[in-house]
Amino acid sequence: MQYSSIPLAQSITLLCLSKGIKHVVISPGSRNAPLTISFSNHPEMEAYSIVDERSAAFFALGLAQQLQEPVALCCSSGSALLNYYPAIAEAFYSDVPLVVISADRPVERIDIGDGQTIRQKNVYQNHILYSANLYSELVLEEAVPIDPKLKQKLFEAQKHNEREINLALNTAIEQNGPVHINAPFYEPLYHLVEKPTVNPLTIEPIREPKTTSEKALQSYAEMWNKAKRKLVLVGVNKPNAVEQKFLDELAEDPSVLVFTETTSNLHHEKFITRIDKIIAPIEASASREEEFEQLQPDILLTFGGLIISKKVKAFLRTYQPQQHWHVDAKKAFDTFFCLNKHLDVSANEFFSKFLPSTQPVESDYRDKWLQVNAQRDVHHDKYMEEIPFCDLQAFRQVLQQMPEQQVVHLSNSSVVRYAQLFRLYPSLQVYCNRGTSGIDGSSSTAVGAAVKAKFPTTLITGDVSFFYDSNALWNNYIPKSFRIIIINNQGGGIFRILPGAKETEHFSTFFETTHNLRANHLAEMYGFTYQAATDKASLKEELIQFYAEGDQPKILEIFTPREENDQYLKNYFKVLLPKD
Repeated sequence: MQYSSIPLAQSITLLCLSKGIKHVVISPGSRNAPLTISFSNHPEMEAYSIVDERSAAFFALGLAQQLQEPVALCCSSGSALLNYYPAIAEAFYSDVPLVVISADRPVERIDIGDGQTIRQKNVYQNHILYSANLYSELVLEEAVPIDPKLKQKLFEAQKHNEREINLALNTAIEQNGPVHINAPFYEPLYHLVEKPTVNPLTIEPIREPKTTSEKALQSYAEMWNKAKRKLVLVGVNKPNAVEQKFLDELAEDPSVLVFTETTSNLHHEKFITRIDKIIAPIEASASREEEFEQLQPDILLTFGGLIISKKVKAFLRTYQPQQHWHVDAKKAFDTFFCLNKHLDVSANEFFSKFLPSTQPVESDYRDKWLQVNAQRDVHHDKYMEEIPFCDLQAFRQVLQQMPEQQVVHLSNSSVVRYAQLFRLYPSLQVYCNRGTSGIDGSSSTAVGAAVKAKFPTTLITGDVSFFYDSNALWNNYIPKSFRIIIINNQGGGIFRILPGAKETEHFSTFFETTHNLRANHLAEMYGFTYQAATDKASLKEELIQFYAEGDQPKILEIFTPREENDQYLKNYFKVLLPKD
C-alpha cells in the first residue's frame, strides 16, 4: 500500500490504528492530502468522504455513538475546522469521543496573508479535552548531507509530535470526549512511499474503569436506609448501559421513586417515564405547594447525561433535596444547585457496591405517585381520542406504528419534547443530541448512526431542523433501511408554546420563521422515496408502506396545522389535572 511521504502523516495514521481507531470521516481538501492518502489507502481504516464539514462532523458523531469508540475527523486548513465546531461542542457535553485532525500551514505562514490560513492553534480550547499542537516535519532528500544539529532538531520534533499524538488519542479513549490534533505540513503534499519511514512510539491508554467499594459507600447507604423519600432521576443513557437487576432492585423499594426520560433507555413498569405529565398539572393546581412538598425527595440520586424536562429542573431547584448525589465516571453538573457528592464511577459499579448495603424502607412515596401517574394516563388516553389531527396526534400514531426493533433519533426543540409525552416500546434505542440541544446536526448524526447501527434507523425531525441540515443527505453511505419522518408545521412550532413568544412583534418572521417548504424535491434529488400525510387516515396508511422494505431510503412528511398545534398541547396539560 501507499503512504504519504511526510513522516508526520504516517505517525498520525499508525498511532490511530495502534489504539483501535479505524474509522475516519474526511472532508476533502488539499492541505490534508498527506492524511487523506495515508488514511484512505490503509486496508484497516474505513474512510468516509463528506464534503460539508459541519455535516461530516455530526456524521462522525453518529458513527461514534454506535461504535462506542473514537472516530477520527480530518480536514484541510482555514475555516474548514471551524465548521466542525458545533459537533465538537455536542461531543464535549455528550461525552462522545471524536478525534479532530486538522491540517495546517507551517507556523511561519500564519498571519502573513497566505490563503486558507487562520489561527488554528487551540481553536476549540473551551470545548476540547486535549489540544495537540504539532511541529512541521521536513522531508529531506537522503542524498543531501544533514548537519548533526539539524538532524537532532528533526528527531526532537518527531518525538514531540509522537508524544502529543499519543496523549490526544489516549485522552479521547480514557475520558470519552473530543480532542484536537493540529498538524502543519510543508509542501509537496502528494508525494508517496510504499511503506512507512517511521515507527512511532506508542503510549498505551488506561482502559481499566474506576472502581469503588462497599466500605467507601457505607455512609451513603446509611443515609439511604433512613430516608423515606428517595427520587432517582435518570438522564441520557446509552441502551443497555445499566444492568436490569439493579433497576429491578430499585423498583422494589417503596421509598424509591424513579423518573426516566425518553432518552434514558431504561424501562420498568414501576418507573415513571413521562415526567412532565406528573409535574405540569401540579403547577396549575390550587394545592400546588402542598403537592410539590409531597413530591420533594429527601435524597436525589441522578445518573446519566443531561435532563430534558425543564419542569423537573424547576421543581428540584425550588424544592431541593437534603442530599443530591450524582453517579458518573467523568463529571457531575450541579444542575439543581444542591449537589453534595460526585460518585465518580459507572452506574453499574456504583449499584453493585451500594445496593447490597441498602434495604427497603416502609413508605407510601413510590405508590402514591404511581397512582397519580395511572390517573394521568386515563386522562391522557381520553384526550388523545377526542382531539383532531395535530402534532400530538401525529406523534401518537408514529410511535404506535413504529416497528419494535429500531434505532430512533429525535431532533431537538419540540420533537424531543413531544416524544416525552408518549410511552415508547422498550426495545427502541433512543438517541438525541442533548449535549448542546441544537437543531443543527440531528439529521447528519442520524445518518452516521444508521451506517453502523445494528437495527434500522428512523429519524423523527421537525421541518426547520430538517431543512437546516439537509446536506446530511449529501453522501454515499445512507442505507436503504434509513427512514426520516418530518413533522412539518410550517415553522418553528416550539415558539408558539413558549410563554409570551406569540405576543412579540414580528413573531412569525423572527421567531417562528414560517415557510411553505416541502421535502419532495430534496427527496428526489438525493434518491429517497417520498411520502406525505395530512390527516389520521392518510398517516396510518402511509406508515404501513413507509416501513415496508424498499430499494431506497424513505422520507415521510406529515403536515400539521401550524396555528392550532400549540393550543392542543396547552389543553393537554390542563385535562391531566383532576377536576374537583
